[in-house]
Amino acid sequence: MSYLIEGESGDWDVVIGLEVHAQITSQAKLFSGSATAFGAGPNTQVSLVDAAMPGMLPVINEYCVEQAVKTGLGLKAQINRHSVFERKNYFYADLPQGYQISQFAEPIVGEGIVVLDMPDGTTREIGIERLHMEQDAGKSMHDQDPKRSFIDLNRSGVALMEIVSKPDLRSPEEAGMYVRKLRSILRYLGTCDGNMEEGSMRADVNVSVRPAGSGELRTRTETKNVNSVRFIMQVIEHESARQVQAYESDEEIVQETRLFDAARGETRSMRSKEFAHDYRYFPDPDLLPVVLSEDEVEAIRASLPELPDDIKQRFIDTMGLTAYDAGVLVADKETANYFEQVAKGHDAKIAANWVTGNLFGALNKAGRSIADSPVTADALSELLDLMADDTISGRIAKDVFEEMFETGRGAKQIVEDKGLEQITDTGAIEAAVDAVVTDNPDQVADFRGGNEKAIGWFVGQVMKATEGKANPKLVNELLRKKLAK
Repeated sequence: MSYLIEGESGDWDVVIGLEVHAQITSQAKLFSGSATAFGAGPNTQVSLVDAAMPGMLPVINEYCVEQAVKTGLGLKAQINRHSVFERKNYFYADLPQGYQISQFAEPIVGEGIVVLDMPDGTTREIGIERLHMEQDAGKSMHDQDPKRSFIDLNRSGVALMEIVSKPDLRSPEEAGMYVRKLRSILRYLGTCDGNMEEGSMRADVNVSVRPAGSGELRTRTETKNVNSVRFIMQVIEHESARQVQAYESDEEIVQETRLFDAARGETRSMRSKEFAHDYRYFPDPDLLPVVLSEDEVEAIRASLPELPDDIKQRFIDTMGLTAYDAGVLVADKETANYFEQVAKGHDAKIAANWVTGNLFGALNKAGRSIADSPVTADALSELLDLMADDTISGRIAKDVFEEMFETGRGAKQIVEDKGLEQITDTGAIEAAVDAVVTDNPDQVADFRGGNEKAIGWFVGQVMKATEGKANPKLVNELLRKKLAK
């Protein structure tokens, strides 16, 4: 996906890498048994380990390790059988230990890929550099008192996976696609809920620019803790334009950490970028290395669900869907499951059109997700049944669907209550055809003079006369017989 920034000296390419912090779906923290529920009162989910009380020792949460391995397998990545937790030393008021337990030299997951479905129908592989586990810090609260800041340690020790991409992304749009696809994979796996609004998934955005066509990698900046796809794209747009302007003004780009001001849509400097040696990493003496056997890795692999890329290919191969439709339907697990239920016993392409067209349109207009759709998969399936057996026409079906969405009532109930059953009685349709033909001699002459398209006008008139209830196929057949005389 081409994305060039026009400068006075020529065009510039943007080079993007993302570090996505995904909270592991787990009821307990990485090194303690404290709860991880969102929205709890400040400091109500804090153990002595989380608060770094003297003498408290961390104990690895085995389930979190399994979740990280499962994620690595879902990303088609190398699983490192031997990994080490290290101490990353720095001071924040909300980091009571004075260090963060993370992984550096030996992460639990190595290189992998995320496949993007591009708008032109092609695919693009974005490399994953590594996935490592680490504990989250607490939260500084600056809006509770005019003179003091407070600390909430509920998030202290929450298990995170940091998923680091290679600098393979080349546009804000690609970065948005990457985050959405990664979030989809995590949700299918059940390893992270991907809820960026609640902070369970956020990204550090690394951006640099270079003259178009150049292979060099220039100095990058890192914008921290961006918590929506839209903001990630805005960061890239602003930061790349800022860097181009700086280069063309003979200013130096320094490697630094920046923050995103959502209200202004711009980034601003936070601090100079630290290097690994600044953190004084060393293996945590309280934690043994994580050693995985081949049997353990294979047992986790056997538990993997069918992932979006595999389901997409199955929809294409077995249902005859286009790559585009299949990609839309597998974007999230709920939609894929909904569609499969609707498609059972029906033409898959018709089912896909109703889900991606009528249903998505109604949901978007109402601001609802498919999870709380008033039209269930069984209800939409019932509507398709009524069309398939000619109980109602396609036009009537659209009206019935709208009422289903508004009221939550079933298709059969609506059709019966309103008497919307399709007219299949040949005599009744023939009477309507005769009336339309008799009343419109000019249009009859036009059709008989060779204007084949006029048949559509006649069909519309008959459908209007029968309030849309006439079987369109019978209408066409009877009209052609009548007009041919």
